[in-house]
Amino acid sequence: MNTGLVRSPISIFPPQTVSGERAERSRRAEYLLVVYPAGELRDKLLDEQQQFSQDYGLTGPVRNKPHITIGSFQAGEAMEDTLIRWIERICSRNKSFDVTLNNYSGFPPHTIYLRVQDPGPFRELARQLKTIDDFIRSSGWPPAELISSPYLSIAGSLTEQVYSRAMPDYSRKDFHDSFRVSELVLLKREHAFDACKTVNIFHFVPG
Repeated sequence: MNTGLVRSPISIFPPQTVSGERAERSRRAEYLLVVYPAGELRDKLLDEQQQFSQDYGLTGPVRNKPHITIGSFQAGEAMEDTLIRWIERICSRNKSFDVTLNNYSGFPPHTIYLRVQDPGPFRELARQLKTIDDFIRSSGWPPAELISSPYLSIAGSLTEQVYSRAMPDYSRKDFHDSFRVSELVLLKREHAFDACKTVNIFHFVPG
């Protein structure tokens, strides 16, 4: 199943045993690198998520801001300053770029998403971020999950019944819009049920 990642779906951090003396001495944190659409498109996407909830009887507010995930990883919090410096260096060498979201697709049986028309800039960024993956693994933590097929989720963690009702409808819907990616955001949480907090914002070179 194509999850859009090299390994497992980015929204899930499965429990893993961390090996290595350095990892054992450091407090564990879970990190996400994401891109947020801004302005009118962000509001349009929030409306899309909320409309989905209303149309298919989902309860509760929309929990996640619309975003495209570049990668996720676990690391010791003592490594955070070094990771920030390396990500900052990578972003400072990359120009901002345009992203076009073009129509819907799905990951059966749980997620409906908007396709990214040109994944090339995201894949190049993920390739450069392999540097931090090497650092993470050499410190005794599990490998980072870096994007291979970027997407923007409209509805996730669906039951198979809801997915089966919604996907035929969304396969007939049109969506086409673009936004400029000018920054990458690093988020952190302590565990899977914790709210994500912004650690740093990295700016690309104006394109």
